Amino acid sequence: MDVLPTIWFIAIAALWVGYLILEGFDLGVGMHLLTTTRDEKQRRVMLNTIGPVWDGNEVWLLTAGAGTFAAFPLWYASLFSSLYIPLTIVLLGLIFRAVAIEYRGKGSSDRWRRWWDRAFGIGSFTAAFGVGAALALTTTGLPINENGDRVGGPFAWLTVYAVIGGLAVVGFCYVQAAAFLGLKTVGTVRDRSRRILVRWSPLLLLPIVAWVLIVQLQSGDWWSWALVLLAVVAVVFAWVSARAGREGRAFTGVAAFLALGAASIFSAVYPVVLPSSIDRAYDLTVSNASSGDYTLMVMTIVTAIGLPLVLLYQGWSYWVFRRRLGEHHIPDAHEVEPAIGQAAR
Repeated sequence: MDVLPTIWFIAIAALWVGYLILEGFDLGVGMHLLTTTRDEKQRRVMLNTIGPVWDGNEVWLLTAGAGTFAAFPLWYASLFSSLYIPLTIVLLGLIFRAVAIEYRGKGSSDRWRRWWDRAFGIGSFTAAFGVGAALALTTTGLPINENGDRVGGPFAWLTVYAVIGGLAVVGFCYVQAAAFLGLKTVGTVRDRSRRILVRWSPLLLLPIVAWVLIVQLQSGDWWSWALVLLAVVAVVFAWVSARAGREGRAFTGVAAFLALGAASIFSAVYPVVLPSSIDRAYDLTVSNASSGDYTLMVMTIVTAIGLPLVLLYQGWSYWVFRRRLGEHHIPDAHEVEPAIGQAAR
């Protein structure tokens, strides 16, 4: 077994899981903002729950992409060049939602806020769908030849598997956000989020269940199937906890469901990092797609030093902003004169 490539395969899988769990509720809050309420104070409550952490959560996406580039350059080259269009759309979605968060409060009219809310929600949906499609294709296959180049037109990636993966991440993000909002709020937002979690999670999580089962039926073994069973236990635990009003346990259960489901997928496809749907002889594996041992060793040492510091800092930021928020914390909207206008007087 190639030890260092295997370690980095596990590390990159863990980075994607961390991104989906943390950025998942960020993206889901954007979709909730678009679909669950028109009350301005409730929307501001929802935005304030992610305000201190959303930009830090996106670092996990950058780290996962950079880690793939450094540890498995051939995997990165084949995946990102084959998915140039959907990943560009993901980037635009992330830009729209980031701009929406910053600009929403810069105007005082309802129309202004409504348009930025739409940008935030649509950007969140687009980013979630694109990331899900990309991850699904890296576990089910792309039409790549012996050189790792895509065969077919610019939309050769648009398959049933891509759609299932996109819907899987969208559904998970919506459920994860409901659990997070229930954990972080009081009042109307909390009650509505718990109802959504109990009523809609069985339906919204069906695409991710389908994705897991497709991969298991293609290449699963006893170990990956055991992880699937644990994921089922976790999601049942989350649903029961939500019914009982235990938001912390529900959030933990949903996160564990994602982590165990993703672990079952990555363990089932190992050692393949990108299957070829043309010929399995063209598969990229941890052996033929990885960097040299020296590069991987340097990366391992740097990560061993830097990653604990990042985790400690991010954990501290969540601890500082751990309090629940409610509508009573949100002041009424009012006009604020810019400082430059005050100085001119």
